[in-house]
Amino acid sequence: MQIESINAFNSVYPMEVIATTSEVAQLKAKNAEPAYLVFPEKRNYPIVMKNDIPQRWVIKGPQQTFTDQALRGENFSFQLGIYALKDLQQVKLKFSDLKDKAGNKISAKLISCLNTDGIAYDGNPLRKEVNIVQNQVQALWCLLSIPTTAKAGSYNGTVMVTAANAPTQSIKLTIQVGAQLSKENGINEPWKQTRLTWLNSTLAQKNTVIAPYTALLVQGNTIGLLGRKVELDKNGFPKQIQTFFSQEMTDYTPTPNNLLAENIHFHFVRKADGKNIKLNDGGVEFTKKEAGTVQWKTKNANDSLRMDVTGSLEFDGFLTYTVKVTALQDVDLKDVTMHIPFNKTAATYMMGFGQKGGLRPEQVEWKWDVATKNQDGAWLGNVNAGLQYSLRDEKYVRPLNTNFYLQKPLLLPTSWGNGNKGGVTIGIKGSSMLANNYTGERQMKKGEVLYYNFTLLITPFHTIDTDFQWANRFYHKYNSIDSIKATGATVVNIHHATPINPWINYPFIEHAKMKSYIDEAHQKGLKVKTYNTVRELSNRAYETFPMRSLGHEIYSPGKGGGFSWLQEHVKDDYIAAWFVPEIKDAAIVNSGMSRWHNYYVEGMNWLTKNVGIDGIYLDDVAFDRITMKRVKRVLTQNGHPGIIDLHSANQYNKSDGFNNSANLYMEHFPYLNRLWFGEYFDYEKNKPDFFLTEVSGIPFGLMGEMLQDGGNQWRGMVYGMTNRLPWSGNNDPRPIWKVWDNFGMKGTKMMGYWSENCPVKTNNAEVLATVYKKQGSALVAIASWADQDVKVTLNIDWKKLGIDPAKASITIPDVVNFQKGEYLTTSSEVMVPKGKGYLIVIKEK
Repeated sequence: MQIESINAFNSVYPMEVIATTSEVAQLKAKNAEPAYLVFPEKRNYPIVMKNDIPQRWVIKGPQQTFTDQALRGENFSFQLGIYALKDLQQVKLKFSDLKDKAGNKISAKLISCLNTDGIAYDGNPLRKEVNIVQNQVQALWCLLSIPTTAKAGSYNGTVMVTAANAPTQSIKLTIQVGAQLSKENGINEPWKQTRLTWLNSTLAQKNTVIAPYTALLVQGNTIGLLGRKVELDKNGFPKQIQTFFSQEMTDYTPTPNNLLAENIHFHFVRKADGKNIKLNDGGVEFTKKEAGTVQWKTKNANDSLRMDVTGSLEFDGFLTYTVKVTALQDVDLKDVTMHIPFNKTAATYMMGFGQKGGLRPEQVEWKWDVATKNQDGAWLGNVNAGLQYSLRDEKYVRPLNTNFYLQKPLLLPTSWGNGNKGGVTIGIKGSSMLANNYTGERQMKKGEVLYYNFTLLITPFHTIDTDFQWANRFYHKYNSIDSIKATGATVVNIHHATPINPWINYPFIEHAKMKSYIDEAHQKGLKVKTYNTVRELSNRAYETFPMRSLGHEIYSPGKGGGFSWLQEHVKDDYIAAWFVPEIKDAAIVNSGMSRWHNYYVEGMNWLTKNVGIDGIYLDDVAFDRITMKRVKRVLTQNGHPGIIDLHSANQYNKSDGFNNSANLYMEHFPYLNRLWFGEYFDYEKNKPDFFLTEVSGIPFGLMGEMLQDGGNQWRGMVYGMTNRLPWSGNNDPRPIWKVWDNFGMKGTKMMGYWSENCPVKTNNAEVLATVYKKQGSALVAIASWADQDVKVTLNIDWKKLGIDPAKASITIPDVVNFQKGEYLTTSSEVMVPKGKGYLIVIKEK
């Protein structure tokens, strides 16, 4: 009798009432001559089906006119449904100006086709080719920005549909512009597809300096940035890289830490005689000197090879190099290598290239294996000086991550990978610790070009902000504001699948509820952050079907499946992701770098301005540093705090391509406020060097928290870490928060065990101590990595501690589920249970 859906969301009426086979046959018989049929559709009826046509198109028939209404200033949109009667190639739209009878005009420059033209996530123009297979439907979404100054009236124009292998068709457009001015360009009514224009946004794209970073300063061939310096050699590569951070990471020092033993350089080794083909250095020419970006170029060449180098340094310490090598004649090469000769003291630790974070092995041998391993670089460094580098070519595309790496892995760089002949060896060579990046034998024909591109990231990014760590205590659950405030927490993280943020990565539908909650939190002295990432997207997004019309630009290809709604309406060619059965929120995996990132930035801007969010909680990251910078800019506008904390599950597994979370996300670290690493991190079996490099964030200017099974609260405090309510297992952080408050942690100087200046050590190398020092007192955190219970005594440098030992009291305060109270003397032995430790207060009486 009739077709029914359980609710309006499941209906998708009338666009999924499928025309019968006979109806389609009749339609084709009536329109035998054209190569394709055009069916204009209003924006409130998004075209859903690709392999079928709606019955309404059979009833209406193809149209040569389209009429609709819009408001002044509105982000208006409409669709042209193209039904291909034969294969169509290079389908495009061409728009005319729209004019009313009085001669008023809306320029054709304000009209575009989302499917063929736009702005990429990095701000560059985007051109896409649209081809349509016979008997398939392609929706072409047209965007029209009605000027606020437009006069009310009826505007007429045309859109020409063209194809490389089919005749042009003309569709007459009539847009009735009302006198009313739209609110916020209509984005307050997103169900009208008014936010599709966000996909082409360039908001916050200009590389302005973001606090706490400072403007780049060029003096000769040296570029200064916050806490660091880069000196360029005449070949365009770094001659020296310096940092000016103290060992404690709480201060800057006038004495530099040199990262390099000698300059970074290339070797082109001739096969015939095994000798290096020397290139003549062309000298550095600066092409841009701005506060946020400095760029330069140089040309190094001889009679057989030319190496064109362009380099760029940004204010956060990110260097990118494009190294274009051209063969000026046929040349046989035994090897091409790039040498990064580290100062030994600046390569104490390592993670990446298949190495778990920790002390650097004596020798590392690594080969490319992009099919199964998300590995193209590594970080080597010390706490206060380090360098991450990645090897790439001109075809580099960021792969998928977080369980999906194998579905879209790295592309093997033609240059560095060289058919898997390439690799990396790292080890001591002479006075340096050499990272030797090699390619193996290859031939280059005259005129052949290879790109040996690479990136460098200089760490740390800034000093650690210990006061922020003590003052901002995170609560990770939706709950009443009063109950959260009562715990002592100060920042609330709102996950998805909650009443105020139900739909994953689409926090726009219940925004009124979210604003009410945030307003109450602000009144009561709390901050609120919301879960919002781009790895996957809820099927509740108003723009689901317009974005599906973009092919695989925004949604990843896949085998489909998942929740019934996806199977019924999205149908096929997608990856089903997170699903919440209680509210039937079904997510689809995003494809990686796309214009959805432009929408994401605009969405963050809207949430900051209109809802008042204090930041975001990132659950792994599926975008690059360009988007992260833009997000940080909009989150911190007009004095907003813009707090960003990153949670990651341990990525060192098969489905994630055996990458280290800290290494994978290091490009984002300059803009984070806290780390939360995370599920599948083992806080019991791993050694202190792993905690320091992969969990704590300290070598990068960050501090962190623990998650898996509540973490190890004794070891955590050696790095200033606790865990997060209420995801704390059996280790409730509130007793430690109470210790912080009783001691008065604000203003203390953190002096970690890794610093030569730490004034307290134990007599056991496996029981480490970190000191939180202030005038007349110190809180000492000790934790054991010994294999059994051990007795230790404290070795105290009283002069460094600034306390008179004759006046000192040493106590172990009573802390619930952590330690029992006890008084100590300077000679007391303390029994430290395996895997545990103590918080000890030393005060001058």
